[in-house]
Amino acid sequence: MLEARSYRLRRVDVPVLPSGSRPLRVLHLSDLHVTPNQKNKQDWVRRLATLNPDLVVATGDFLAHREAVPFVLDALDPLSDRPGVFVLGSNDYYESTLKNPVRYLLPGEARRIHGRMLPWQDLRDGLSVTGWLDLSNARGSLKVSGREIDVRGVDDPHINRDDYDSVAGAFDSGADLALGVTHAPYLRILDAMTLDGAGLILAGHTHGGQLCLPGVGALVTNCDLDRRRAKGLNRYAKPYDTDDPRRSDPSLGGVDGRGAWLHVSAGIGTNPYTPVRFACPPEATLLTLSATG
Repeated sequence: MLEARSYRLRRVDVPVLPSGSRPLRVLHLSDLHVTPNQKNKQDWVRRLATLNPDLVVATGDFLAHREAVPFVLDALDPLSDRPGVFVLGSNDYYESTLKNPVRYLLPGEARRIHGRMLPWQDLRDGLSVTGWLDLSNARGSLKVSGREIDVRGVDDPHINRDDYDSVAGAFDSGADLALGVTHAPYLRILDAMTLDGAGLILAGHTHGGQLCLPGVGALVTNCDLDRRRAKGLNRYAKPYDTDDPRRSDPSLGGVDGRGAWLHVSAGIGTNPYTPVRFACPPEATLLTLSATG
């Protein structure tokens, strides 16, 4: 329980921009799971504005209480003058419920027990009014510090709200960055974004495993992503084992045809009924995007 309140900032360098580009600073937030009484967490998130990021990307699960929306918006307010994009997660739609925590370690479908619907529309509208772009099954473009970003995202795959077909197609080859955003890093989404030419994909949901063992790492990812990618930065190679005709096109499949960079955040919060972490402290990440080569 102490570790679950030991908030950390990680810094990661990602060589993903065109040659000669100036660095771009991206603050990746995920899985805040805010309740009204979590003042320390809210204050810590508020102070992240002092990092002066060029772009904020929030990958869902902001809520953990029916009355948390204004507290989330207040915590993020100092960042609201920055360009930002977001998607929602299952815990923004449904209230957490009390259940056997051992179910988290068991195979998937049986543990998806939903509580009452949360006021996710208020959260979406509150984030959107700041100018942040809602990427729930949507795509768009941003100009950030003079750089063109082609961006797309999906609604939460963990509860089958994703509709990648509605945003599919090759990323803009003339953009400085091709960015994909999803709450849960399910392989079907990572494959599709990578095949379409994403240079960087940001996700959350896993909590980094939440309960990890030294020397072993995450025990589960709560999706079909392998455990070694439960948190942090990795290459996600384009899926050559598919029959997708795009796989033979060297202009697709991430950076230089070698796959996308994938960053999975271990997240800032936890389900309020399991407020513990082990060997996996809560985190936000400041990614410094730099030129390739």
